[in-house]
Amino acid sequence: MARAARQATGLPRGGSRVGKTYDMLGEGQRRAGRGTDVVIGFMEDYGRPLTRKMAEGLETVPRASVPYRGTAFPEMDLDAVLARHPHVALVDELAHTNVPGSRHEKRWQDVEELLEAGIDVISTVNIQHLESLGDIVEQITGIRQRETIPDDVVRRADQIELVDMSAEALRRRMAHGNVYPTEKIDAALTHYFRPGNLTALREIALLWAADRVEEALLRYRKNHGIQQPWGTRERVLVALSGGTEGDTLIRRGKRTASRGAGGEFLAVHVERGDGLVTASPQLLSRQRALVEDLGGTFHTVTGDDTARAVLELAREVNATQIVIGATRRSRVKELFTRGVGESIIEGSGDDIDVYVVTHTEAAHGRFLHRRRRGPDRP
Repeated sequence: MARAARQATGLPRGGSRVGKTYDMLGEGQRRAGRGTDVVIGFMEDYGRPLTRKMAEGLETVPRASVPYRGTAFPEMDLDAVLARHPHVALVDELAHTNVPGSRHEKRWQDVEELLEAGIDVISTVNIQHLESLGDIVEQITGIRQRETIPDDVVRRADQIELVDMSAEALRRRMAHGNVYPTEKIDAALTHYFRPGNLTALREIALLWAADRVEEALLRYRKNHGIQQPWGTRERVLVALSGGTEGDTLIRRGKRTASRGAGGEFLAVHVERGDGLVTASPQLLSRQRALVEDLGGTFHTVTGDDTARAVLELAREVNATQIVIGATRRSRVKELFTRGVGESIIEGSGDDIDVYVVTHTEAAHGRFLHRRRRGPDRP
């Protein structure tokens, strides 16, 4: 049975500037050294001596020559790799567009066929080639990437390795002639490879990889039936009742999430199971827009027990904090019934912080912070 590809993800600098191909070959050498049958299905060395040296000793499947408009172009010989049927194939440049006349339009489709045949694949891809990032990469660099790959193709990999390099280190490599010929260095450093561009693109790569790790963590918790959140980063869930205090809670949630690196926030509104509308659709629509404008995500869930629905979502998304509004109920009602806020606090356990935020619509103003307990929390 085919296994998913393992793909080494490089920073969005183009080509092999950060060492993706070199690292791919290094992984191939390590596996071959342990007795695994490894071949190079396709590799771009861009004339770099160190890359060529890393490939020494690994079997290379000869390339195919595909004619197009009177010229022959080298491509991966998919049929030859399938016939050779190694345990692992190294296939560079996953987002590459094949020459017209090839069996598949894109190289990642070639890889899919190798996987279906039971061949594991180690590949490389630049982060700027992911379809979801095309617009933001163009805003930063002024260049629209013509070769793209669906994000889901990369996300399906068993493992993703981020090949990282600081902007300063990459520019030094270029200045020393390790990336481009001498006559191209100045132009490259002045345009695409400016420090600001590289820093911004590097941050995109780090954030995308962090999200992929978070997806794997959520999947692991689900598969192993783990209910309590793991606070790998701050994730704030804002519970919205549909009242006008929602704007205050949303902004508080955003500020709280922004205090930590990589923090994010979500908002949730619980609809009644019987279909009765208890909140203004126009108000909720406006609050949804505010959440999205601030970079959060808005969720609507259905349940007759509001507190339970909020807590279930909090644990599902691995939330570390819940923000709720202070009660608008009268003190007489508080004496005889437990409100949603009290139920959320009681059910949050020791692993989720609950923030109760005062607002002008509350029957009485207060601020309550219910802190989760632990060995390092008094």
